[in-house]
Amino acid sequence: MSSTWNKHLSLSIFGESHGPAIGMTLDGLPAGEAVDLDALQSFLDRRAPGAAPWTTPRKEADVPEFLSGLKDGKTTGAPITAIIRNQNVRSGDYDTLRDTPRPGHADYTAHVKYGGLADMSGGGHFSGRLTAPLCIAGGICLQILARQGITISSHIAALDGVANPSFDEMVQLITAALADGDSIGGVIECTALGLPAGLGDPMFDGMENRISSLVFGIPAVKGIAFGAGFEAANMRGSVHNDAFYFEEETIQTRTNHHGGILGGITTGMPLVFRAAIKPTPSIAKPQETVNLRTNAPASIEIQGRHDPCIVPRALPCMEAAAAIAICDAMKGA
Repeated sequence: MSSTWNKHLSLSIFGESHGPAIGMTLDGLPAGEAVDLDALQSFLDRRAPGAAPWTTPRKEADVPEFLSGLKDGKTTGAPITAIIRNQNVRSGDYDTLRDTPRPGHADYTAHVKYGGLADMSGGGHFSGRLTAPLCIAGGICLQILARQGITISSHIAALDGVANPSFDEMVQLITAALADGDSIGGVIECTALGLPAGLGDPMFDGMENRISSLVFGIPAVKGIAFGAGFEAANMRGSVHNDAFYFEEETIQTRTNHHGGILGGITTGMPLVFRAAIKPTPSIAKPQETVNLRTNAPASIEIQGRHDPCIVPRALPCMEAAAAIAICDAMKGA
C-alpha cells in the first residue's frame, strides 16, 4: 500500500486502525522551526475519539511520540517521524465480518486488491483513524503558517441537509440518527486567510489540485468545491467574474466567487473550499451484502464502536490537509 504524498514536502502515513501503532513521516521542513507540543496536542484532541457522547465510545489519548526530526522543541531538518500507539482496540468486533464486506466500506475493494490479506479490523489502513497522523503533520504546518500571518479555520456548513446548524441543533441531528441506528453526513467549509498572491502553479500543480489530493486522503470525503463551486455553473460570467480594485497597497476583488484561486494560483483573497462528507457507513441497521467465500447473499448488522457522524471530528483534518498543501506551496514559491 502506498500512502505517500510527495511534492516539495513528502508525507507518508502508516499503520492500521487496530495495529500496534499508527504514524507519519514528514520530510522537507527546514531546521529551526519551533513546534509547540502542547498546542499540537490541543489540535489533535479536537479529532480524537470518545470526546463527546455522540462520537464513537472508543477512547484513545492520541499522544504522539516523536522518533526523529525534533530536538528541544525545534525541527532538526531530518524527516519528522511520529507514532501514536493504539490502546483501546477490540479486533474481535470484526471477526464475523471477514467474509461479508460492509456496504460503504473499503472491505470489498481491499479484498480484491490485496487478495484478502489486508487487516481490515476497524477499517485497517483505510480507517478514519489514520487521520490522526495526518493531523500531526498538519498541526505542525499550521504552527509554521501562523508565524507567517496565515490562519486556517473551518466550520460545519451543513449537516444532514440543515445549513449552518447551531451546536444544539447539531447534537439533536446526530443523536436522532444514532437512536435510529443510522448515520448522517454534511459539508465542511474551510478558509485560509493571509495568503500572499502567487502561490501554486497552472495545470496539474494548482492550489486546487494540491489541496484536493490531500483532502481526498480523508476517508468519507466525496466531493470538494472551491469558491462558488458548482453554483458557478448557474451564474453568468458578468456575475461570477470578481471585479478587481486597488486598496491598501494591494489588488483585491469585490467578490470572491473564485475562492482565492485563479489559474491554480492564489490571488491574495481568502482561499475558500467546501468538502462533502458522506454518512458514516457503519450503521446498526440490517444491510445486504455477499459472502465472499460462497458468493451467496448475506445480511449483516454491524456491531462495534462507530461515530453516527464524523463531520465534527473531520474539521481539524480538513484544516490539516489545507495547511500541508499551503506549506508545501510556500516552500516551492
